Amino acid sequence: MTRLLRKIHLYAYFAAVLFFFSLGYPFLFYYARNPQKNYKKLVSFRRWISLAGMYAVGIQIHVEYETPIDWSKNYVLCANHTSFLDITILNYLCQSPFSFMGKIELLKNPVTRIFFQTIDIPVKRDSKISAFKAYKRALELLQEGKSLAIFPEGRIDDDYPPLLHRFKSGAFRMAYENKTPILPVVIQDAWQILWDDGKTYGAKPGVIHVKVLAPIAPNAAGGEAFSSLEAEVYYKMKEAWNTCNK
Repeated sequence: MTRLLRKIHLYAYFAAVLFFFSLGYPFLFYYARNPQKNYKKLVSFRRWISLAGMYAVGIQIHVEYETPIDWSKNYVLCANHTSFLDITILNYLCQSPFSFMGKIELLKNPVTRIFFQTIDIPVKRDSKISAFKAYKRALELLQEGKSLAIFPEGRIDDDYPPLLHRFKSGAFRMAYENKTPILPVVIQDAWQILWDDGKTYGAKPGVIHVKVLAPIAPNAAGGEAFSSLEAEVYYKMKEAWNTCNK
């Protein structure tokens, strides 16, 4: 019975997101005609739709900050990835205009498609050309003063309970080349509310706890400086993850 209730809750969540997306679609369609001019409006609608859908089914977010964050600056937000809800969590968290970099398959999703066609950055994992274009676009956004959200693990792994896996280097190269601070975000227990896409265990109401660590500036010099930045971010996120998921 518990599994059935969780499945019902999952379908209710998807229905809520689709409902709020449908309400906002006429505006999104209009703004998407000129995404550069309407960038902030598209970001705001993305945030509103994702949060409204989550709140409607009784899922909330509690954030703990290691230090106050100056949202007048731009960051490369690096978060661990265990749940579809991680996108909504970053929409809730980031108080300045930002873009996601995510898998190209999100262009097939009826809700995320319009955002990945306009303000977000799709990337095909096994294509060097796609990766190069995505990397170049990400640098352009950072240079414009916008923030960028990346899941440096690259994907949601098959492990359950989930682990924090080694990071890919792209986010740290970007931060180093543009001298943009990394903002480490540890999403501690979203997997207990909705793991992966929810198909296996469904979903349930509850509170997701998030730990935002202090920004880490790419101050080191040298050809492999981004590697030391990556190692520092991974170590601090791993420590926070292990503390919550012993």
